[in-house]
Amino acid sequence: MLRFTTAGESHGPALVSILEGMVAGLPLVAADVDVELARRQQGYGRGRRMKIESDRVEFLSGVRAGETIGSPIAMLLQNRDWKNWQEIMDPAPREGDPERKRAVTRPRPGHVDLSGMLKYDRDDARDVLERASARETTARVAAGAICKRFLREFGITVASHVVHLGGVDARRPDKMPPTAELNAVADASQLRTLDRDAEQKMIARIDAAKAEGDTLGGIAEIICDGAPVGLGSHVAWDRKLDGRLAAALMSIPAVKAVEIGLGVECARRKGSDVHDEIDPDETNVRAGRVRRRSNRAGGMEGGISNAEQIVLRAAMKPISTLMRPLGTIEMKTRDPAQAVAERSDVTAVPAMGVIAEGMTAFVVAQAFLEKFGGDSLTETRRNYENYISSLSERQGR
Repeated sequence: MLRFTTAGESHGPALVSILEGMVAGLPLVAADVDVELARRQQGYGRGRRMKIESDRVEFLSGVRAGETIGSPIAMLLQNRDWKNWQEIMDPAPREGDPERKRAVTRPRPGHVDLSGMLKYDRDDARDVLERASARETTARVAAGAICKRFLREFGITVASHVVHLGGVDARRPDKMPPTAELNAVADASQLRTLDRDAEQKMIARIDAAKAEGDTLGGIAEIICDGAPVGLGSHVAWDRKLDGRLAAALMSIPAVKAVEIGLGVECARRKGSDVHDEIDPDETNVRAGRVRRRSNRAGGMEGGISNAEQIVLRAAMKPISTLMRPLGTIEMKTRDPAQAVAERSDVTAVPAMGVIAEGMTAFVVAQAFLEKFGGDSLTETRRNYENYISSLSERQGR
């Protein structure tokens, strides 16, 4: 079972990401991860934290001589801002002065501050918000980067672009770039959008929101291309690929909705305008020698991949920390107050798309290894090629 876990707080000394279950023999160097970490930090509307951090991965285990060795891959990601927070985040007890600096006792609406304080019986919401911070997603992107590297061995690529931000829709180009080239095109935009006219309107909205002390949300589209038919399963609710992908994207901080294929639009159409008709295509072996005339299902039917592009959209709400704080209460006195204003971004939708790529890559890689198994890349490749060969040779029955 491929799985990963992360540890660390936003202003602690470091984040840790552990990916377990990756096959041995996968070529892997730090640059494979660092490039994804850098992509996560880009985007117009980001805060000063992005200027402080310059994320780089350090492999602690699981990689030797440029290849994975089959054991858990542990990665260390230093927080360079730690030097300014050592006294505040020091794990040692405070002798004679139990109160920490920068305690948060005025919870922010929309954040987990209040619920976390009550659930974990904490007087200081910093004990909650430090882990809930989207800084944790750096460790997710690191794990996802390795999964991306693995999927590329089988011709599977994952990319994203921003399709909406702050009330502005981005128009899709008449001819979409190939998925393998999509990120290079999107990353050339300050907001990772393919519509440069919309980009300028989005930037104006961001500038206006910043001047007002407000924040903006948006939507990113994620595309996974090259997955064969047969990933996931219809036989149990927790094995359905669409459900697993939706859960992975919904776990990203501030994501409030996920669509697959047509998504909500399916509910507004007749069945004849929703389902994808099937034609024979002897050249499309990965799909079982057929092809869909359209891809309204978003690459999955009944919880199983059908070899069309997996198309997802993740909708992110505006960030909860506003520089013009919203009303809350002071937890010590229960009196009305203004929420604390932590350092924050105006928007992080472009970065959310990169995080969603990593989560998508992880779920697809997990389903891929469930289907094809193998302790080494060589064994997995052999199993995969045997499966593709069987699809090629399969006769109607």
